[in-house]
Amino acid sequence: MTALSVSTSSAVSLRADALVVGVAKGPKGLVVAPGAEAVVEAFEGKLAEVLTTLGATGAEGEAVKLPAPAGAKAPLVLAVGLGSAPEGAFGAEELRRAAGVAARTLAGAKKVALALPTPSADEVEAVALGGLLGAYSFGSYKGEVAKAPVAELVLLVERKASKDAKAAVERAVVVGEEMNRARDLVNTAPNDLNPKSFAAIAQAAGKEHGLKVEVLDEKALAKGGFGGILGVGVGSANPPRLVKVAYTHPKARASLAFVGKGITYDSGGISLKPAGHNETMKCDMSGAAAVFAAVVAAKRLGLQVNVTAWLALAENMPSGSATRPGDVLRMYGGKTVEVLNTDAEGRLVLADAIVRAGEERPDVIVDVATLTGAMVLALGTRTFGVMANDEALRTRLHETAGAVGESSWPMPLPADLRKGMVESTVADLANMGERMGGGLVAGLFLQEFVAEGIDWAHLDIAGPAFNEGGPHGYTPKGGTASAVRTLVRFAEDTAAGE
Repeated sequence: MTALSVSTSSAVSLRADALVVGVAKGPKGLVVAPGAEAVVEAFEGKLAEVLTTLGATGAEGEAVKLPAPAGAKAPLVLAVGLGSAPEGAFGAEELRRAAGVAARTLAGAKKVALALPTPSADEVEAVALGGLLGAYSFGSYKGEVAKAPVAELVLLVERKASKDAKAAVERAVVVGEEMNRARDLVNTAPNDLNPKSFAAIAQAAGKEHGLKVEVLDEKALAKGGFGGILGVGVGSANPPRLVKVAYTHPKARASLAFVGKGITYDSGGISLKPAGHNETMKCDMSGAAAVFAAVVAAKRLGLQVNVTAWLALAENMPSGSATRPGDVLRMYGGKTVEVLNTDAEGRLVLADAIVRAGEERPDVIVDVATLTGAMVLALGTRTFGVMANDEALRTRLHETAGAVGESSWPMPLPADLRKGMVESTVADLANMGERMGGGLVAGLFLQEFVAEGIDWAHLDIAGPAFNEGGPHGYTPKGGTASAVRTLVRFAEDTAAGE
């Protein structure tokens, strides 16, 4: 893991392999962002002019290298684009992305100094988190890695802000490490990560961080009547698990339940996915990875709120023992569901976990899942959908996501779409409804399993959970840890009484 530190040294006097400055598009051309004053002075005020000659424009994602000026202790300067120069301070997300670009561009370096705008603790945290996330690399299966991640990132801050900066960096380290934990889980091959091994990872983390972990294996699930989880996992040689990871604080005044879909591999089951749609289905446990990382982060941050993560883990495979289209499952809590499509399995495991979570009467349940392709069609690959049984909660989660730099969009739960789902002739519900609005139908299905009087929200992260394109900003190719930041901030705000 890349190390993070804070320094009040001058940018030109700090020994490092590279020095990073920010640049932006100004009304009259390229401008150098605050934080790089010493570097500008070392270039005799001509840094912007030199960079312009080299083709720099300040566009977001741009990275331009040039030799450091005489007298600098670093041999290289990297100018990263921040986009258009604002009238006031640069936004946290722009800083996160710029720091991420710098960390990716300078992979292989041992020490990098970041002279980016850090006027307050919020900006310090943004730069620190962006750098950590941008430096991420997953090389578990490669014999040789072309370039190792940056070994150390040093954030340059003013002396008067150093105390607050250190606290901001400490929070960034926790959130960054837990996001990268989630990314590692998502990127792990499904022959290594199955329900049993995922549960063992949760148990190990619980032991390390003082969390209470309970694991229900296939025998306990059968005894307890968890027909949804069992129905999805019955076709696999790797049996399912329901994992509870609980953090409690003695001064907590509120309790949150985070429920995550954990399909460690989704073939579609008997309703088999076609070629071209199953190669990345190891990522179908991204929701479980997110809620797991969030509860560990809550513990490490010492938040005064009780947070419980429920990981609904199964592998959806076709076999002679697999659930068939037309089968009826008796879910945990007693409702029956006619399975019309075994590839609509995520809602089945989540339903069991939501009912179980509701028995503990949390103030809020938030489920997170790579649930529907329909949500990707609606919102694209960088935005997740937010649905809820309470409009204020939906708004709060949407705003929370925006505040931490995650793109989301509030989605409705139209009552008319419920009709097709409840018209099964043999069961209480069908696991499919109308084709149009499929992402909303999935949300309506989950709502059927929320206990009376509990506020509930559903985050469909099918689009942003796994990046199949090239890296951008601080986002790598592969697992992204979508929703982790939103959940952690939601828990922090709840602890603060908001």
